[in-house]
Amino acid sequence: MKNSIAERIADFLKKHPPFCSLSLPDLIAISKESQVLHLEKKQVLFNVDEQPHSFFYIVKDGAVALSVVYDTEKVLIDECDEGDIVGLRPFFARDSYLMTAEASEESLLYAIPIAVFKPYVFENPQVSTFLLESFASNTRNPYDTENKGKLISESVIYNERDDTIQFFKPISYTSNPITAGRTDSVKSIAEMMTNRKIGSVIIQESRLPLGIITDKDLRSKIATGLFTIEARAEQIMSTPVITVRANGSVAETQLMMLQHNIGHLCVTSDGTAESEIVGIISEHDVVVAQANNPGVLVKQSKRAESAQALKAVRENLTKLIKNALSEDIPIAHICQIAGEINRAITSRAIELSVMKMGEQPPVPFAWLNIGSQGRKEQLLLTDQDNALVFEDVTEDRHDAVKKYFLQLADNVTHILNVVGYEFCPADMMASNPLWCRSLKEWNAQYNTWIHSPAEKGILMCSIFFDYDFVYGDSDLVEAITANIFKNINNNQIFFAYLGSDALKNPPPLGFFRQFLVEKDGEHKDTFDVKSRGLMPLIDAARLLSLEKKITGVNNTLVRFRELAALEPQNAATYEACSEAFSILLKFRTEEGFASDSGGRYLDLNKLTKLDKVKLKNAFHPIRDVQEILRTRFQLTYFT
Repeated sequence: MKNSIAERIADFLKKHPPFCSLSLPDLIAISKESQVLHLEKKQVLFNVDEQPHSFFYIVKDGAVALSVVYDTEKVLIDECDEGDIVGLRPFFARDSYLMTAEASEESLLYAIPIAVFKPYVFENPQVSTFLLESFASNTRNPYDTENKGKLISESVIYNERDDTIQFFKPISYTSNPITAGRTDSVKSIAEMMTNRKIGSVIIQESRLPLGIITDKDLRSKIATGLFTIEARAEQIMSTPVITVRANGSVAETQLMMLQHNIGHLCVTSDGTAESEIVGIISEHDVVVAQANNPGVLVKQSKRAESAQALKAVRENLTKLIKNALSEDIPIAHICQIAGEINRAITSRAIELSVMKMGEQPPVPFAWLNIGSQGRKEQLLLTDQDNALVFEDVTEDRHDAVKKYFLQLADNVTHILNVVGYEFCPADMMASNPLWCRSLKEWNAQYNTWIHSPAEKGILMCSIFFDYDFVYGDSDLVEAITANIFKNINNNQIFFAYLGSDALKNPPPLGFFRQFLVEKDGEHKDTFDVKSRGLMPLIDAARLLSLEKKITGVNNTLVRFRELAALEPQNAATYEACSEAFSILLKFRTEEGFASDSGGRYLDLNKLTKLDKVKLKNAFHPIRDVQEILRTRFQLTYFT
């Protein structure tokens, strides 16, 4: 009489090492003696210091977390899923377990008797070698040539917590910099700079920084005759001086210089202008510290005279991003740097287009990046999304003014297309009359989206709440922002529709943590990391930021950090969302570079087990933050 349960167990075992090295009759014999073990979520399989079981286990469905307690804190070492062996220690050591194994969720395991399996181990060299090497090398699968399944397993004692993520290289600075007083003459300062061969002098009072004089100040204010050489330092110094702390990183320094468009930073004891000067950092110091200087790409963008020159800058940015990923630079920093360079490229494209028009804009205007560009999350060469707002004009001038800006936008979008940012398939570009409007028209459009969200559907308009000012008159953008927050205040219908849209993609795991993949079409059996992973987090961060009236912050990672600071009770969830977004965006970016695509669809068969675990773990915060949305915006009837 056939034993169907034993056959099902054997059929599963034969797909995974070391069981795949055994014959089917042997596997069936082992399976007849094995047990099916069902664990509820958080049910413990074995505890640290517990005496070893007479079984070892292989995960059939679900996941089992391995953890230790370090300094009174529970530390997750790894998470085992389908095909992973748990509790191997009794094969090789008679002492207690060194880790706790607990079901992360409802799970099925096959419990295999050690006494039954041991004869096969010693009779089959491949099986014994696998288990010995796995035990000795602390890997689930020693046959993994790339060794990406590396983990701290039950075979070692966990002596110290080494969870430090490689951050950025520390920036070295010039200590005891040359300083001068506010009443010192520019002549004496210039002579001092010449004699000491330095490019800057910090102006101080009681060792506190007041300002800075650089070569640029001498050229722009003295050489032009704006001030005489006998002028006082306080008359020409750049102030306030931008200060940083002494232990800053290369990455932080780069970003600070990019944001403030400066070449020098004053180092103080606590990073503020209220503490004593301890050093100075120049742009040269940054260049020396890291050859791939984003500041150079920004400058190249500003000097570019053609679309091809801007394309070369974007190609170098791609190299910079690839290098940063390979060096494990946090994705948050990569986004910020890439965002600033993308903005510089777009700004220069606008300037070149204005020159091509042959006449200056008839009225002030502002260019906005929207969507992923607006959030500064566009690391790959995906399509462009943008909009243009111009100052209100009288009705008789409107058509002519709009015609100018539509032509300008057409020029800009064509340059960006040459650079590598493809035209938006949905035509969400400033060259579309729908997205090239006066301030009054834009405010009316946002009011329609906010007060009548069901008419056009919230799907299309949601990305227009992710905008970043790029070029022109920022007052126009600030006016749009003020109008938005005025109209969404206590607007329950708007938040309900936006919330319903944010819940359209639940956590992308089916029963027993199976990935939900595409069922048909060109991308059949692949995983859509954009719509199933990134978008739920992007949508949640947008909605919660609007509800909390967070302005000036569009990046999803930064939005979640701001939310964590505003809501301590939900800080753990928001921080987990930020980390999950980082992981998912890195997966997409690496896939995009590997396949020369938008990186949206992942071939799960090409991922290592460790990568699959990381991917699955990144989905847990989606469920948690969506629960916050349901409760806060009372979305029961919308979902």
